[in-house]
Amino acid sequence: MAKLKELEAYREEIEQCVKCGACRAHCPVFGAEKHEGRVARGKVALAGAVLDGDIGFEAKVLEDLSQCLLCGSCCAQCPNKVPTEEIVAAARRRIAEQRGLSSFGKGLAAVLGRPKLMNMLAKTGGALSSLLFKKIPENSGLRLRFPAPYIDADRTLPPIAAKPFRERVPERIPGKEGAPTVAFFTGCGINYMYPAVGEAFLKILKFLGVTVIIPKDQACCGLPAVSAGAGGTVEELAAQNLTALNRIPVDYVVTACASCNAGIGKIYADLGGDYQMLAAKTMDIFVFLAQHGLPEQLAALPKSAQRTKVTYHDPCHLRTRGITREPRQILKALPQVEFVEMAAAGTCCGLGGTYSVYHYDTSKKIGAKKAANIGDSGAALVATDCPGCIMQLQDSVNHAGLPQQVVHLLELVVEALPETV
Repeated sequence: MAKLKELEAYREEIEQCVKCGACRAHCPVFGAEKHEGRVARGKVALAGAVLDGDIGFEAKVLEDLSQCLLCGSCCAQCPNKVPTEEIVAAARRRIAEQRGLSSFGKGLAAVLGRPKLMNMLAKTGGALSSLLFKKIPENSGLRLRFPAPYIDADRTLPPIAAKPFRERVPERIPGKEGAPTVAFFTGCGINYMYPAVGEAFLKILKFLGVTVIIPKDQACCGLPAVSAGAGGTVEELAAQNLTALNRIPVDYVVTACASCNAGIGKIYADLGGDYQMLAAKTMDIFVFLAQHGLPEQLAALPKSAQRTKVTYHDPCHLRTRGITREPRQILKALPQVEFVEMAAAGTCCGLGGTYSVYHYDTSKKIGAKKAANIGDSGAALVATDCPGCIMQLQDSVNHAGLPQQVVHLLELVVEALPETV
């Protein structure tokens, strides 16, 4: 089984940090907390001190290394391109090896590593949703009726689907002769919480005549386990997904989740070999749609008399991979949309995988800044390309008392297509 890089393998990158402080202006956690241990250069220094044996994993070190969203904002602005998010993730794996996973990390690894258990838990939650959750009046989302471990009482949650998306659809949906064949990597968010996004994905690719394969044996991409330091779980999930996605020949593996795109496109690529080949044919849905002519087809449709103002949030895992133009290209072409750019559209929403579980108060502070920018944009809707961002942004908007709704961009695209689709 392919292995993730050890902390020692990052020694050269750690030594490239010159402590210039450029990261301070771009780290969402530092912006919220104003604490040196929260900023990239502080974490890189800690990782270097651990490697040199100058410090161990005492409580203060553990706390500072946990205070990272792994968003990559610092690396994008670093003059030496020090990959702080990779260094921190490797340090968390070292912590897990030496001290064991946290209780939440153990639970997460157990569930993610056993898809059948994950399916059973999701179905149970969906069936009991009316008992477990209450609808938030005049807002989008649910709140827990009873206290639950690791979930803050005032967090907004999406409903859990009574039937997961992958169980609703056949494994193969044929398209037109000569059109590409793609594997749809659904991810956990679409499969369990946002099945309407998956349905929109299928309708749009049907419109383009694309054959879609939805492997039933695919698993979580592993990004939550990366955040938790559960390296073994990441490697097991990568092996399972490699088998599932290579079982049927396809032209592309397409994602509609920024985290999944980064999981396969970056984390798996670093594993080398067959994983690198899988990563090379993995593509975000909006890059795929832009390359296959959808913006031009949308632009040819008659403009609606009444258009809705929509703004866009750049998920970190797309922005840091250079995917920012294509979603906007499609948004601007939609006949029912008036696109408005919000301030700081590319700043992190504050979710950060397991970060918002451990540090929800800081996560809310980061989200509050985002919500203010959303409100100032004058948009009625916020579109994005990541189920995790949808959940976090809606929570932030609700806490701010704003009326905006957060949607996946695919849901807006499918609204514009002819009714025959």
